[in-house]
Amino acid sequence: MKWLNAIIKKAFRRHMHKVLRDMHKPEDAQEQTFTELIKTSSNTEFGKLYDFNSIKSISTFQERVPIHSYEDLKPYIQRMMLGNENILYPGKITHFSRSSGTTSNKSKYIPVSNENLKKCHLKGAHDAVAIWLHNNPKSKLFDAGRSIIMGGELSIFDRSARTIAGDISAIMLKYLPFYANYFLTPDIPTALLPDWEEKIEKIAKVVVNQNVNNLSGVPTWTLVLLRRILEFSGKDNLSEVFPNFELYSHGGINFEPYRTQFEELFPNTNVQYRNTYNASEGFFATQFLKNDSGMQLLLGNGIFYEFVPMDQLQEKFPKTYTIENVKANTTYAIVISTNAGLWRYMIGDTIKFTSLHPHQIEVTGRTQQFINVFGEEIMVWNTEKALVNTCKELKAQICEYTVAPIFVSSNNKGGHEWLVEFKKAPENLEQFKHLLDQNLQLLNSDYQAKRFKDIALKELHLHKLPKGSFHNWLKSKGKYGGQNKVPRLCNERHYVEEILASII
Repeated sequence: MKWLNAIIKKAFRRHMHKVLRDMHKPEDAQEQTFTELIKTSSNTEFGKLYDFNSIKSISTFQERVPIHSYEDLKPYIQRMMLGNENILYPGKITHFSRSSGTTSNKSKYIPVSNENLKKCHLKGAHDAVAIWLHNNPKSKLFDAGRSIIMGGELSIFDRSARTIAGDISAIMLKYLPFYANYFLTPDIPTALLPDWEEKIEKIAKVVVNQNVNNLSGVPTWTLVLLRRILEFSGKDNLSEVFPNFELYSHGGINFEPYRTQFEELFPNTNVQYRNTYNASEGFFATQFLKNDSGMQLLLGNGIFYEFVPMDQLQEKFPKTYTIENVKANTTYAIVISTNAGLWRYMIGDTIKFTSLHPHQIEVTGRTQQFINVFGEEIMVWNTEKALVNTCKELKAQICEYTVAPIFVSSNNKGGHEWLVEFKKAPENLEQFKHLLDQNLQLLNSDYQAKRFKDIALKELHLHKLPKGSFHNWLKSKGKYGGQNKVPRLCNERHYVEEILASII
């Protein structure tokens, strides 16, 4: 069906003009988005509460509308899930994305309006494909190849209200454009199976003999699927199974600790890896060029962005910055207002701009995932980079990890406890531990100062966990598969204690 491929590629070239326009005029794109959001929602319950009709500027909006946590918006969202209309956004919203960023027992439900689905999530996916084709004109993404899909699950939340909840990936799959089905494998019902072990088994059997050229997903769960495919194939590597494979789009967690495992599965230099940032709240960013350290922020997808410097995070009325006055290499917490009715909502992610004009970002962690018990101010990007550097030097590979503090006792100093599950363990675990601690000191001067002569912190304590420990723990909490992720850092010890108890 070469005619279909030609039509699709032509459509994506046309779409790329809009992407480039927003990149080159970011302030205009954000101003237009802001204006449309305020105008569209002025007659909603929330819009009337804050008199959106009289808001004529971003500064007025920031002065009048407070920054919200999920708990602040939860009463509105709960009513929407029971079928109430015109609450945070016009009309009735029937789909809600179940957020599963960490293993919290309390799920967050994020409204997904038709506009948010089509003009943010699906448009963001189109943006990502358009960018890929723009920079790789010889790509065969639509030349009879297949894309592996792994959605989450959908379920009825309230039958009388006809509201549905599930992973954002599942909602997107349900409403993909008609032509996409021709390029996807397996079929949608298989991709949306709720049992992840059954799903992985069926997908592996279906795709092993197909011409797969790309896939996307969270690295940890994707590796589980890919290894099962390899087992079914009997081949030495996946480049033998899928000789035309060219693109893996990843997101959800840092890819670098897993890069060597993917490169071993695909020992082909033509395979490329692209980072994407598609959260339950919106499709925010995608990597533009192969060697970019950051991702291009998508500024015309119905999301109005604000950025809170970390030193303002605990203030009652924190100062926020819009796209025209952010600075490079400064860590910010993201605040969004969306075409699904999330108003000045702090999503919990922290980022920094690796580039301005074009505006490219790197996710540095979570506002709630850090360790600062002893003034060490350890962030996720510190631990990720330290692990990558240590694994590279000692030729090790990890599956999962988490870190928590060891609190000071009467006869003991404080420290950090690392639980690490290795895909390929180092030959000398003590050497790995010492080097990891040193690399962390090189990346974080606060940690280094606290570690100096063991004055405030002792050397980190490392547990090597049996294979499957983290996945078994996730399964025990009903969080197996999909977009569920292991929390990397925590200021408390409850995750660590649960995991250690589960393997005894």
